[in-house]
Amino acid sequence: MLELKNISFAVTEDERQIDIIRNLSLTIGSEKFTVITGPNGSGKSTLARIIAGIERPTEGEILLNGENITELGITERAKLGISFAFQQPIRFKGITVFDLLQIAAGKSITFAEGCNYLSEVGLCARDYIRREVNDSLSGGELKRIEIATVLARHTRLSIFDEPEAGIDLWSFQNLIQIFENMRRDIKDSSIIIISHQERILSIADEIIVIADGQVTKQGRGQDILPEILGTEAAIPTCEKLK
Repeated sequence: MLELKNISFAVTEDERQIDIIRNLSLTIGSEKFTVITGPNGSGKSTLARIIAGIERPTEGEILLNGENITELGITERAKLGISFAFQQPIRFKGITVFDLLQIAAGKSITFAEGCNYLSEVGLCARDYIRREVNDSLSGGELKRIEIATVLARHTRLSIFDEPEAGIDLWSFQNLIQIFENMRRDIKDSSIIIISHQERILSIADEIIVIADGQVTKQGRGQDILPEILGTEAAIPTCEKLK
């Protein structure tokens, strides 16, 4: 279980304080597929980075299964089983997909194990296992490889920040299938996705809506989605993906 208690986050710009997150509290249960949504600039991606340890809150506490992790950085939180997938996955010249999977797993794995992770995200293993994680890969391919590394880590909490960013419609449809599989097989872990794509929202167990740095709605996906359809928090895929 993830608990955020009275979280605030502010930045200073031109000698004035700008509040991004304001006294935000929420609880996300275990074995939940949760989507955090809201208008652009609402603070949802900042919140994801705070949970992952990339940013430190100005005020408040973060608890993971009862343990206070507020002062822990991203490396310490990763060791506790928190993973973070960026909007734009990082490319690593000179590192192969297999190398990356081994690093994610934190141990030596066989080629067969690496191929299994790639197969789970819909990639033909023999075409990718030895490829470098460089500019030769498309945005959609990188997204799927990044998800494969999350699977290899067996994390307790996986956070995806706008996974639809930078990919085409065909790649997005493949991504949805992967998330549907992850939701079906979720066990002893939780998934948080930052998105306002209606298709991703439609498969959520729980939806949290953030506006102006505060939670405005939280509840079962089937209850919240009808309330936000047609707003900036729930945008049809065809309007955003080319």
